[in-house]
Amino acid sequence: MSEDSPLIRVVAGNPTDEELAAVVAVVSESFVHEVETATVPEPADRWARSGRMRRYRRREWGRFAG
Repeated sequence: MSEDSPLIRVVAGNPTDEELAAVVAVVSESFVHEVETATVPEPADRWARSGRMRRYRRREWGRFAG
C-alpha cells in the first residue's frame, strides 16, 4: 500500500474524528485479543489422518447366495 492510500474508507455518513478513533481503538483491541488467544492446532498423527476406523465396512456386496 502506498502512504497516500487511506487506512479506513467511510462509505456512508460523515463520522467525526472521535468516532473514527473509537472504531480504530475497538477494532485494534479485537485484533490484539484474537492474536493473544490464538492457538496452533496440533497436527493429526498418521493413524488419525488415515481412513482407518472412520466407517464400518459393508460386507454385503459381492456375497451372492445362489
